[in-house]
Parts: sequence; C-alpha cells; structure tokens
Amino acid sequence: MPDRLVLLPMGRIAFVELKAPGKMMRPLQVRRKRQLEELGFSVYCIDDVEQIDEVLRTMGGDAE
Repeated sequence: MPDRLVLLPMGRIAFVELKAPGKMMRPLQVRRKRQLEELGFSVYCIDDVEQIDEVLRTMGGDAE
C-alpha cells in the first residue's frame, strides 16, 4: 500500500507514495497504484516537497 492516506473534506481521498528525489516506484508499487486507480482512487507519487501543493490543489484542497 502507498505510504500515506490523504483525507480531505467532502469525502476526498487519495493515496500518496513518497520517494527519495529522483527515485521511481518499484514494479509492485506500480501494480498496486494501478489496482487502486481501477477502484476509482487517486494515487500520487511524490519525490519532491514542492509537489505537495500541486497534489493538494489537484485533489481540490487548500494547499495553504
């Protein structure tokens, strides 16, 4: 399962996999991401702190 579960108001839920800068998800993680997305969940992979605000905005949350 991804490293983090993000819960926002109005029932918005996403999973986040955290990686070291420049690192990629392992094949098993890619498969799990695909499975979760097929179930209708959003799954993000973050390898830079700067990506957090964009993920929250994409989810419809407030990045402030």
